[in-house]
Amino acid sequence: MSGETELQKSAAIVRISEDDIKAISDELRLKLTTEEARAVYDFCGDSCKDYQRVNELIAPTPTVKYPRTPGYRETKDDSWYYRCDIKGAESGLLAGKTVAIKDNVCVAGVPMMNGSKLLEGFVPDRDATIVTRILDAGGQILGKAVCEDFCFSGNSCTSSTGPVKHPHDPTKSAGGSSSGSASLVARNVVDVAIGGDQGGSIRIPSSWCGIVGLKPTYGLVPYTGIMPIEMTIDHVGPMARTVEDCALLLEAIAGYDHGNDPRQFPAVPHPPYSQLVNDGIKGKKIGILVEGFEGVEKDLARIVRDAALTLRVAGAEVAEVSLPIHNDGMAIWTPVAFEGTYQMMIKGNGQGYGWKGSHDLPLQEALSGSYNLRPFDCPLPVKVVMIFSEYMQRNYQNKFYSKAQNLVQHLTMEYNKILKEYDVIVMPTLPGKVFPLPTKDHSIKETLKLELGMIKNTAPFNATGHPAISVNVGHSEGLPCGMMIVGRMFDDLTVLKVARAVEDLYDDIT
Repeated sequence: MSGETELQKSAAIVRISEDDIKAISDELRLKLTTEEARAVYDFCGDSCKDYQRVNELIAPTPTVKYPRTPGYRETKDDSWYYRCDIKGAESGLLAGKTVAIKDNVCVAGVPMMNGSKLLEGFVPDRDATIVTRILDAGGQILGKAVCEDFCFSGNSCTSSTGPVKHPHDPTKSAGGSSSGSASLVARNVVDVAIGGDQGGSIRIPSSWCGIVGLKPTYGLVPYTGIMPIEMTIDHVGPMARTVEDCALLLEAIAGYDHGNDPRQFPAVPHPPYSQLVNDGIKGKKIGILVEGFEGVEKDLARIVRDAALTLRVAGAEVAEVSLPIHNDGMAIWTPVAFEGTYQMMIKGNGQGYGWKGSHDLPLQEALSGSYNLRPFDCPLPVKVVMIFSEYMQRNYQNKFYSKAQNLVQHLTMEYNKILKEYDVIVMPTLPGKVFPLPTKDHSIKETLKLELGMIKNTAPFNATGHPAISVNVGHSEGLPCGMMIVGRMFDDLTVLKVARAVEDLYDDIT
């Protein structure tokens, strides 16, 4: 008896009981007979031994290559969560460049909270693959940039550390969810930054802060070691003041991660972007997507259209194109983002099931404990996702998630048809200029709209995975106006070339 007690004390899991089996059988309407229940009990005893052995085995932890200290909590600049100073290799693509890392990306030994009080106090034990690549390329990481609470807002008002103000107008938003990254780059605090993008979270703040932000082709840049939202829409990419620096950072972080990230394919093409970005766009065909201008503020639409037409000066052919299904893109994205997020980020504790790759167990444990203890501390946009997704799954199972994923395939092929004829398509990044930061005068309903009401043009390309960049093309009422350039799968180079041509022409005009 005493031996059994000692075994129970060291057991990885509590042995399933016959009462547990009966209760689960009744709930799932399995109608086990007494004999079947007893057989299940005996069989699960052996399964428990397998779980025990898994618990005893030690999984390898990625090596942390570059020394660092934990740093310190920043209190004077609303765009930093934690400051540190991690120096990379002596030479490389990013030598001399300072870098901010979005705070949903693991940096070993440096606290990470993903904008949420639920994760406050969590310290990763590993570097994300892109962090290692940045340091290998000679970059110097100066800290973790504030991001929105669980990265689930396009406005910069939800982080548990407080709002991130617009670099030039403190009453307005910096955009989200990569809010701190955009602000730090726009204010010249760092040279480049890492952002994440599931519905527009690189491109929104880049557009509103007047910088360059690229959502790369899905799978081009490994997501290993980054807090996911939904595996099929997760993207991570570069943010910079110039297209050249954006290309430089992309070149440093792109490429296959040896099976650690199931979002990737083994033959991930990644040419030397920084060497080719200035090759020009003579003969390139630019499509102005008509539907991308619908519902857009008139002054913003005019500035973006004029900028697109100006590309003729650089030798490009420019014409209007139409794709009505673009207007359904956000609707198609919604079930994937809502129900997929609920399953992976919430119920799956940021990991979930059904994918082969590197799992971050410490992050999973931290999320599991937080969700169970204080689910009420989730931000309201995430509560919306939880409530609506639970309702849908109780009543319709995964019918609409599956149908939406089928429609994603159709949407992808429809964009690809246009992109066979045109090298890129362009449109305003967002439907309007900078939103205000919510105040006490805003109702909760109004605040929710300010957090999620700007992704009509950005979200469809998270669903399809096409590369999409936001580049500044002018100002109206003193506020930046962003153009989004979308290209063929894994042809991020052409997207960057067109953005560079836009940037060059805009510099000539101004």
